[in-house]
Amino acid sequence: MRDHISSIRWLSKPLPPFSCDSADPSTKSYPFCNVDLPIEKRARDLVSRLTLDEKISQLVNEASAVPRLGIPYYQWWSEALHGVGGSTPAQSGVLFNGTIKAATSFPQVILTAATFDEYLWYRMAKVMGTETRALYNEGQVTGMTFFSPNINIFRDPSWGRGQETPGEDPFLTSKYAVSYVRGIQGDSFEGGNLKDGRLQASACCKHLTAYDLESWNGNSRFTFNARVTKQDMVDTYQLPFKRCVQEGQASGILCAYNFVNGVPNCVNYDLLTKTVRGEWGFQGYITSDFHAVNHLYEKQNYSKSPEDAVSDVLKAGMDIECGSYLVNHTKSAVEKGKVSESDDIDRALYNLFSVRMRLGLFNGNPSELPYGNLSRNDVCSPEHQDLALEVARDGIVLLKNSANILPLSKFTTKSLAVIGPNANVSDTLLGDYAGPPCKTVTPLQGLMNYVKKIEFHEGCEAINCTSIASIKVVKELSKSADYVVLVMGLNQDREGEDLDREDLVLPGEQQSLVMNVANAAKNPVILVLLCGGPVDISFAKGNPKIGGILWAGYPGGAGGKAIAEIIFGDHNPGGRLPMTWYPKDFIKIPMTDVRMRPDPSSGYPGRTYKFYQGEKVYEFGYGLSYSNYSYKFVSVSESKLKNLGNILVSNIGSGSCENAKFLVIVSVENEGRMVGKHPVLLFLRRDKAVKGSPVKQLVGFQTVKLNADEKANVEFEINPCEHFSRATEDGTMVIDLGLQYLVVGDQEYPILSTQ
Repeated sequence: MRDHISSIRWLSKPLPPFSCDSADPSTKSYPFCNVDLPIEKRARDLVSRLTLDEKISQLVNEASAVPRLGIPYYQWWSEALHGVGGSTPAQSGVLFNGTIKAATSFPQVILTAATFDEYLWYRMAKVMGTETRALYNEGQVTGMTFFSPNINIFRDPSWGRGQETPGEDPFLTSKYAVSYVRGIQGDSFEGGNLKDGRLQASACCKHLTAYDLESWNGNSRFTFNARVTKQDMVDTYQLPFKRCVQEGQASGILCAYNFVNGVPNCVNYDLLTKTVRGEWGFQGYITSDFHAVNHLYEKQNYSKSPEDAVSDVLKAGMDIECGSYLVNHTKSAVEKGKVSESDDIDRALYNLFSVRMRLGLFNGNPSELPYGNLSRNDVCSPEHQDLALEVARDGIVLLKNSANILPLSKFTTKSLAVIGPNANVSDTLLGDYAGPPCKTVTPLQGLMNYVKKIEFHEGCEAINCTSIASIKVVKELSKSADYVVLVMGLNQDREGEDLDREDLVLPGEQQSLVMNVANAAKNPVILVLLCGGPVDISFAKGNPKIGGILWAGYPGGAGGKAIAEIIFGDHNPGGRLPMTWYPKDFIKIPMTDVRMRPDPSSGYPGRTYKFYQGEKVYEFGYGLSYSNYSYKFVSVSESKLKNLGNILVSNIGSGSCENAKFLVIVSVENEGRMVGKHPVLLFLRRDKAVKGSPVKQLVGFQTVKLNADEKANVEFEINPCEHFSRATEDGTMVIDLGLQYLVVGDQEYPILSTQ
């Protein structure tokens, strides 16, 4: 009966695209349809049956159908940065043109990272994988390969796409990459549970490598040459990608537009083939960014002809182009002897069809396969929307709370003024690469659930705030209300893809608006910032008339509800900044200087909390709470690292590294009166700095939920080969002799490395 109902359901709607239909006798004889054979043999059999023209048609993101073999059209390019969807519909494998019109909208990645919660990241990505399969089963998906996550380092605060990343720390970014990939691909949280390599959806880590500039001072992402030292490459730029491949087992990699040390990423054989596939053991497909191949010839002047561009990328190890250059010029490249059909094209197609087979797209009718029971009821479900709200709540960072003005009382607050250009704009909540949300709650709408008497004024006509609208009305509004909540910041007109920031301050007259309101209000005001990148709000940080400051990133569809819950005390904020907030003068540092380490001789200050020692508005890891938390080292199983000082990590051996691991147990106590979820960050700092060594570095983080006055132990596993090592100038990792300290909050524990 169950199978009968299932078949009726599938007949009542469009069938999702798949191959090897058991009802089609013509496909039964094909070995590539035999699910009992290894995918390697199946993929090679399929490739061997294609003509040259058919092969070429598969080398681009819009892969043509091959009707004679029962192979449907496939769209490789889809996005799932912080929810399914988010690319132009005409260029996406996910369409919202059927019974499903939206998908769960999670906060933009930079705010999600502020939760410092690996399992939360995993759960979020797992929802995206589930909703993908549901959309596929409903016939609204032609591709389940997502060009996500973005795991580049948020190196410069001006970068418009920093909002898409987990922040500036490579250790944190690596952890996010692994959790995301495992979640969306259908693996277990611990990893290693992909049965027969089967994928729920395919994750593609991007943009390899050292990509973090859009358009700055005449420099374009399409032609920029990032000059990266071996030292920075090893311990900053490459680390997240390495972990994404080795621990996350990502099935896709996207190579970036830019040059690195004179070579475009997508033609770098040493990077794509020797490092990614050889050293890291990557098994999956490598795609270009959109139109990156034609840029090699037309913009970068690197390849001598269109055919050379095709040859350069295929021989470097790239498998598929996001674009159409390979369709137009590969045959000519073959005819001119620049590309080998058997060595270059077949290799690429093997990688491509292997991933499609791992997705189950050549296993027959999806209704009879794993995930075949998922449907429209599994998209925008209450559970999924609750999770999106949970991520927003846990990510929002309390930056200031003078005299504990927050939370506001739900009982004594009788009137509220809500002012600002970001207070009631749904789109601003989402950030870039956002699909259509199930529903949205703006900050104004969220606050209306707590106070009956609310007055709203946008203050500025637009985010650029070229002038303050109706200043007298705004001031009167501010005077009359018990409290004022200002919702300011940025949006995608100020930061985004192909749009780097020109300054690090609030746009236009926003600061003036804040000060006018603060001076008129009867009580200190609450300032809420919606933005991806940091903003220098030093004017507000030290002003007693601005009592509370919240950074809410771009908090997703449920963002307004999360903001209101924090302001009125239904949630205890616990987010911590995943990036440094620099002073506005940092804008003077050329964005094109990609060095992480400082250079005292030239006055170059370095970048990120690991190396920058200049003034900060707020530091990495900063975040307040309505509770105070105290820490104590309970036990550290090793206080000396014997025979691990002054030694190259490569000379230690994986077995010795494994044996050298030790446990650190930290006691955490919630000394407040509210239950709170708190990220515990464990850092390492050196007693004596070595040239090029970090000021400090994150080596572990755990979140713990504690009731008022509750205490709990948090456990960290430390691997000296990973956590105590530093990169030398030649790119090797070494553990130094001497004293180092584990640091959590104001507590330190000494560890001595000896020979």
